[in-house]
Amino acid sequence: MKRFIMFFSLFILVLTGAAAQAAELTFTFTRQSGSASNQYAVWIEDALGNYIKTLSATRYTANGGYKVRPSSVPQWVKKSGLSGFSKSQVDAVTSATPRNGNVICRWDGTDSKGAAVPAGAYVLILEGTLRNDNQVYYRAPFRAGQGAAAAPVSVEYTGPGAEKEKSMISDVKVRVLR
Repeated sequence: MKRFIMFFSLFILVLTGAAAQAAELTFTFTRQSGSASNQYAVWIEDALGNYIKTLSATRYTANGGYKVRPSSVPQWVKKSGLSGFSKSQVDAVTSATPRNGNVICRWDGTDSKGAAVPAGAYVLILEGTLRNDNQVYYRAPFRAGQGAAAAPVSVEYTGPGAEKEKSMISDVKVRVLR
């Protein structure tokens, strides 16, 4: 009976994808005071820059805030084709702006339609709107399907005051899980 339960549990893990995580992003989020801030999005692209899947986006932007505030994670809005998302697609990737603390986003190795993607080169991107037109972009190129490893993360700040606002997102790490 114990063997059956263990086998059944493993079967459920595989079926639900819990055992098939491909990559994980972690970062520390510190809410900024004032308006026109605290927005971010996390997504996967292939090595050629083609959009694969959104892992997480703040609810304000995804629910149309980008129309009111075009500077709200503009690269993700453009790359993802957000204006064409259905309500269920938006709901699947959004969350409220988090409280201060650690944030974890996981990629299950599938595209936006749920189909498994082949092993190969991908880039995990975290875009944050720090305040107004000040943005931060974290990029972590990695190879999926070649085993667990840490992925190098680069950062770029854009906008007139971005360097002063960089406390919103910090300690960014990406791990390839398979």
